[in-house]
Amino acid sequence: MSFNIREAKKEDMPSVLKLIKELAHFEKEEHAVIVTVKDLEKDGFGSNPLFKCFVAELNTEIVGMSLCYPRYSTWKGPTIHLEDLIVTETKRGLKIGSALYKKVIEYGYKKGVERIEWAVLDWNEPAINFYESTGANVLRDWDTAQIDRASMKKYLNT
Repeated sequence: MSFNIREAKKEDMPSVLKLIKELAHFEKEEHAVIVTVKDLEKDGFGSNPLFKCFVAELNTEIVGMSLCYPRYSTWKGPTIHLEDLIVTETKRGLKIGSALYKKVIEYGYKKGVERIEWAVLDWNEPAINFYESTGANVLRDWDTAQIDRASMKKYLNT
């Protein structure tokens, strides 16, 4: 089966959101997705895009996506954060995920970033093994910290 990797367009965002929700289900976090198609359209395709998205098409159907955005490291300088990479479950094993990953790496390399970083769940050994096989360093001694909007408000009002 032949697939195509390309930059996402605004009209792809309903399919991208469907994939985001599929990933959230895989990660046992379905309830956590609050972003909407309208948010993705505004944030990714406005006058100051906040992210870059690539999609994988198979027979004109979007079956995968990767989404990344710029960051800055005080140690390294410009970096990119790969937020999500997902291939719909029925299309896994066709090397689509590898192609999306490579597209992000090519994008970052062309942008001149010093590093691309992402999070991977510690129980997702197939993904960890794949990333390590590409030369990525999976930092097992770092924990991810997050504060959500409700907690920000609570903290600021104490």
